[in-house]
Amino acid sequence: MVEIIAGMKAPAFDMPTAGGGRINSADLIGKTVVLYFYPKADTPGCTTEAQDFTALAEDFAAANTVVIGVSRDAVKALDRFKTKRELGVILASDEDGSVTEAFGVWGEKKLYGRVYMGIERATFLIDATGVVRETWRKVSVKGHAQAVLDAARTL
Repeated sequence: MVEIIAGMKAPAFDMPTAGGGRINSADLIGKTVVLYFYPKADTPGCTTEAQDFTALAEDFAAANTVVIGVSRDAVKALDRFKTKRELGVILASDEDGSVTEAFGVWGEKKLYGRVYMGIERATFLIDATGVVRETWRKVSVKGHAQAVLDAARTL
């Protein structure tokens, strides 16, 4: 499994987004990027995390920072999630798994004794030149969006 650490160039990405758009890393040069990976749209922890980032959307924008949530859900599921929860962040679909694998967040998980493959909740702060400046692995949702905003403001 790949491990992305601070100081590394972030892997390139190009994904469809909720609302029928696309997000491409090359188009984001010049902006700070928060790329947060979450397991599944409209589940409790993932909803809280998306709502926390949405609540701080204006603060992220003021810090010239784009927030992108990434899951392996289909775009249709992301559209429903964004509308139902009134989310104000970009939700990108990595259905083929290429981005989650490039960032090293796809792996074996265990829940109630069951072993399965899934997304590790993780966040990457990428500077305006495309270099990873900070990583958060095995994220605990409470307070996370604020911690990421505080870090983004230092870039």
